[in-house]
Amino acid sequence: MESIKLVLISQAEIFAPENIGVKDILISGETIVAIADKIDATTLKPFDVIVIDAKGKRAIPGLIDAHVHIAGAGGEGGPSTRTPEMQLSQMIVGGITSIVGCLGTDGITRRPDSVLMKVKSLKAEGVSAWMYTGSYQVPTPTITGAIDRDLALVDEVIGVGEIALSDHRSSVPTTNEIIRIAEQARVGGMLGGKAGIVNIHMGDAKNPFNPIVEAVKNSELKYKQFFPTHCNRNDYIFEDAKTYGKEGYVDITASSYPYFAEYEVKPSTSIKELLNAGVPIEHITMTSDGNGSLPHFDDNGELVRLEMGQPKSIFTEMSEAVTIDKLPLEVALKTVTSNVAKILKLRNKGNIRVGADADIVLIERNFTITEVISRGRVMLSNKKLLVKGTYEY
Repeated sequence: MESIKLVLISQAEIFAPENIGVKDILISGETIVAIADKIDATTLKPFDVIVIDAKGKRAIPGLIDAHVHIAGAGGEGGPSTRTPEMQLSQMIVGGITSIVGCLGTDGITRRPDSVLMKVKSLKAEGVSAWMYTGSYQVPTPTITGAIDRDLALVDEVIGVGEIALSDHRSSVPTTNEIIRIAEQARVGGMLGGKAGIVNIHMGDAKNPFNPIVEAVKNSELKYKQFFPTHCNRNDYIFEDAKTYGKEGYVDITASSYPYFAEYEVKPSTSIKELLNAGVPIEHITMTSDGNGSLPHFDDNGELVRLEMGQPKSIFTEMSEAVTIDKLPLEVALKTVTSNVAKILKLRNKGNIRVGADADIVLIERNFTITEVISRGRVMLSNKKLLVKGTYEY
């Protein structure tokens, strides 16, 4: 009979994300089973115990990246510009233990089915993963033939998106079409016990939030049914986000900065400025747009530049919100942990507490990641990657 394996994290300063002081954390299987001032490892015999000395380190929840093109994306510059699938190691080195996949511009040659299989692959490799059904286009592609059926019947589907608005690549859905998508997501979410949220790609058009405002004004929907992203892509959308964010959620994109620093608002600074404008911290999240193509078009609509997003950017920008923008760690952390978990109803994620999933990242004071534990499994130890994806070498 195989012995029970435990992981004991000793004397870490815990940010859960609130600071609860220096304590020990005991993990059994995939769950945090105890948090105490001191847990004596000798009392855990005859169990197989892995002890991690975390003295001088901080324990934070595993990060949740809620907008990643896990099955690849792009193609705005032709077939050779399609981005590759995301690899497991891209998550782990960035302290990410939970992820939400999506399609983007290319809902034509890529399908939600492909995203679903990548979600299943990542789960099999030891992390937590979900997805949005759909893509930029309206009518949007689905797995079962309908948004509400996908949400009700497919465990991994928690919402729909990213639906493109205010963008030259958008299908320019009418107000009634936006309402219909959101209502289908809401009902499917209710039946499936999901968030049923609509993830919105925000483009560069003026008054970018207006389609959402009109949908809410002409229906029984609430602003919190929508999850608009790329809200720092230029100065005028960011100014509008300061107002919109008082009622609804605003998601900051991390990985396109510093590629387009000439017109984007730095993600870490965005968090601070939103808070200063009166946006509740619980309304603010940050995602990477990882493995998505990051195109820049000139005034004639010609592609002039193309980059690819990296998931690790959310850890970098969260860290710089503390080191550069001087926000408390427990505040900055919420944008990539507990806020995301609450908005998307990812139960037992985004917090360090007894009964929560054992997703924990240990960091040094200089924000170097030293250990990553996902679902109770040590994936990174002493800054060395222990686990790679199936086809990573």
